Amino acid sequence: MQQLSFFTTTTTSPSSSSSSSPAQHRLLLRELPESEHPHRRLQRYGAAALSNAELVELVTGSGETLGREVLTHFGGLTGLARASLAEIQDIEGLGPARAARIKAALELGRRLTTATPDDRYQVRSPADVAKLLMPEMGILEQEQLRVVLLNTKMQIMDVVTVYVGNVNSTIVRPAELFREAVRVNTPAIVMVHNHPSGDPTPSLQDIEVTRKVVQAGRALGIEVFDHLIIGTGRYVSLKERGLGFE
Repeated sequence: MQQLSFFTTTTTSPSSSSSSSPAQHRLLLRELPESEHPHRRLQRYGAAALSNAELVELVTGSGETLGREVLTHFGGLTGLARASLAEIQDIEGLGPARAARIKAALELGRRLTTATPDDRYQVRSPADVAKLLMPEMGILEQEQLRVVLLNTKMQIMDVVTVYVGNVNSTIVRPAELFREAVRVNTPAIVMVHNHPSGDPTPSLQDIEVTRKVVQAGRALGIEVFDHLIIGTGRYVSLKERGLGFE
């Protein structure tokens, strides 16, 4: 559904536009009619009614068009999430303080997706794990293999990053993959890795890794509940497809 966005345009004469920088034409929040302030609209309609640009504006307290300029520069919200602090603060009109606010807001969002409250996040299906990890892993530029540690109630105890780089049968060693599970005595795990290409279709190597790890888990008495491959906005459960779990 298209998000609501209220933008005000300003006009300048040809003579003034040639001598002014883009930053001088940004409409400051205080210049907006009170009813159009993003914080007023948030109070009235809820945060979901604001555009990504307006949310950036609220986080930074910046001019009305700066949020759009930031998102355009990085190619959208995903690009902004990948950007470093130095890259963000190089944008004219931001600087170190506003860039830090953006990174802090993005980090809070990331932590929310992986938070484990006192009544720990429970896994009832592969979709539960995907929902938790896909917002972060779906935008990674490098392949990562993570292990989700589960207790006897299928609640998440921890998420451990085991490999960064190519995930294939010649690299993945069961001893390393199960190390933390053995240390804390977890009865089950879920393997999760991402495809930076965005396509979660399993490769022959992915299937071979799964088969190898499932066999090692049986020997250790640790169930491999599933192996998920995360892509852009979608995932594949190898267990649901019967790949490597024969």
